[in-house]
Parts: sequence; C-alpha cells; structure tokens
Amino acid sequence: MSPNRQTQAALLFLLGAAVVHAGLTDLHLRYVKAGLRPLLLLSGAVLIATAAATLLYEWRRPPGDDGHGEPRVAWLLALPLFALILVAPPALGSYSATHTGTALQEPFGFPDLPANGPLRLGVGEYAARAVYDEGRHLRGRTVVITGFVALDRAGAPYLVRMTLNCCAADAQPIKIALSGAMPPVLRPDTWLEVTGTYSPRRTKDPVNDGPVPYVEVTHARPVPAPPDPYEG
Repeated sequence: MSPNRQTQAALLFLLGAAVVHAGLTDLHLRYVKAGLRPLLLLSGAVLIATAAATLLYEWRRPPGDDGHGEPRVAWLLALPLFALILVAPPALGSYSATHTGTALQEPFGFPDLPANGPLRLGVGEYAARAVYDEGRHLRGRTVVITGFVALDRAGAPYLVRMTLNCCAADAQPIKIALSGAMPPVLRPDTWLEVTGTYSPRRTKDPVNDGPVPYVEVTHARPVPAPPDPYEG
C-alpha cells in the first residue's frame, strides 16, 4: 500500500470523524445553523466512507504499484483537524456587533403570541415586532429577552444576538437598545436575561443607520451563554 494513499485515507477519516463529532455535539453550533446538523452528519459519514473505500482500493491494487510517496510533513495537515476537535472557537460577540450594522429586516408576518404570561422573545423577534409592527402586540406585556451586551463608542448599551443565514462566516447582529433599570456595571459580551416592557423609542445603528428599538428594562440578570449563541 502506498504511503500516499495511506495519508489520504487517514486525513479523510480524521476529517470525517471531526465533522461527525461536531455534528453530534453542540460544537457544530459555533459554525453553522442548527438546521444544518443532518447535512453535517451526512458529510462526515461520506468522508469516512471515502476513506474506507480508499483503503479497500489500495488493498486490491496489484503488488509493486506503490504510487508516489510524499514528505512526512504532509501529516501536519492533520493538526487543524485535532484543533477542530479539541478547541472550540468562541462565538462572535460584541466586537463584531459594534463593527457591523444591524441586520434587522421586515418579516413576512407575525405569528400569534401567547395570550397570558410573560413573552419570551428572541432579540430578532422583539426588534421586528417593535419596529415593523409598532409594538401592537407587545404593549402592556412583560417581555423576557436574552442576549449579550455590546457598548457603542459612547458607552450606550445594546442587547445583541448574531443571526445566521447559513454559517458563522455570514453572521450579522440584531440589536436592541436598553434603558431603564440597568446593572451598575455592564461588561461587553456578558449574557443577560432582560425582563422589561415595550418602548416606542427608536434609535439608528451608528454603523449603517438601521432601525434599533428600545426595551424598557425592569430587571436584568447575568446568565450563562446558551448552547446555541446564534439566532436563526
């Protein structure tokens, strides 16, 4: 069996195993949307199957046909795969949020909300309802929203979630400006669960002049980062 084919098969197997590992754990949420998990697992399985097929092909090759060798340094290509498995990259946070304009867009419609109790909304859903529905179904209701803190150059606080079209490479922020009963110290990238009420106030994103609604905070508490830090 040629060393060249051995290396190819080994790297394919390691890459497939890393992809399957990411798909079976929350690690994949740092790279792609949750809905792409089945495709990620399928891709990993195909890579592993390709590695097995490569080895099978080599075992069946006529003796003496060893192909071409390659330098041992080729095995260094496996290092990024081990990094993928062992070191999860941090989710995009306040730096990206303050250097990228809001991605808020008008939705096609608004689903019905529960008639009773606090409304647990995503940052994107609250922002869209506040801006494009004029808060009609938010007025008089308590809302609970979770996101991370970002501060603009003037120190104004925002509650932010990054939204994905496909993967982390195309992530863009959606922002809510905060007013009311805020903690005395706000640190960027701290995750907060904010309880409050709809506010008709608006501001413009300093990066792209996009609309940013306010929420009037009545209570805010630090919370752990969620397993999936991105909104769909």
